[in-house]
Amino acid sequence: MTESERTETAAPDGWGPGALREPGARGRRFDAAVRGYLARYPEATVVALGEGLGTGFWRLDNGRLNWLTVLAPEAAAVRRMLLPDGPRRRTVARAVADHRWLDAVREPERGVVVTASGTLMRLSPPAVRALLAACAERFPGGALVFDALPRRAMALARRAAGPGGGRWPGPVRWGLDRAELPRVSGAHPGIVAVREVGPAGWLRRVPVLGALTPLVCEVRFAAARSSRRASSAVS
Repeated sequence: MTESERTETAAPDGWGPGALREPGARGRRFDAAVRGYLARYPEATVVALGEGLGTGFWRLDNGRLNWLTVLAPEAAAVRRMLLPDGPRRRTVARAVADHRWLDAVREPERGVVVTASGTLMRLSPPAVRALLAACAERFPGGALVFDALPRRAMALARRAAGPGGGRWPGPVRWGLDRAELPRVSGAHPGIVAVREVGPAGWLRRVPVLGALTPLVCEVRFAAARSSRRASSAVS
């Protein structure tokens, strides 16, 4: 193994094994969805929207994937300082809603899976729709994995945050109930499948918890577009 290969696959200096432990339950759902996609497209690009100092690359690297982190310019500068770019790992300084980051994905025909942990819920509903449509348009055969708060949980989060914003890194602006999940496909005719990642059967048996527990969802894009009508699930 060359020095550049060792640097790319080894844990970042100072982070050690503890910092790269498996994430919490929601993070494990994201990882499972990405691993499933990489099993089909091992040379795909993983685009991590707004991941901050996340270390998903080192958890999920199969030795063949490419990793793209998309962050606002100030956060991107911090990440590059602490986690410098490598041969298969880059940081792009763009706001998530600035779709020019899509141009940074090289060889999308090898596959693209986009992750948006804690990201879409801070966008406006039109911005969520626009992002889903842009990814469906540019990444045929790709996937997008995101989390969302049910609308009741979103209302509680807003109330708890108050004018100061609370524990959330930004205002919660978009929510999604489980019953609305199939309608997400209306954001673009190229969306062919939408599913919740992970076991959710027990949530259906306990409606109160289902109305408060965040969803982790996977949206899949088709190479050929369908002609279904758009719905209002993300508007």
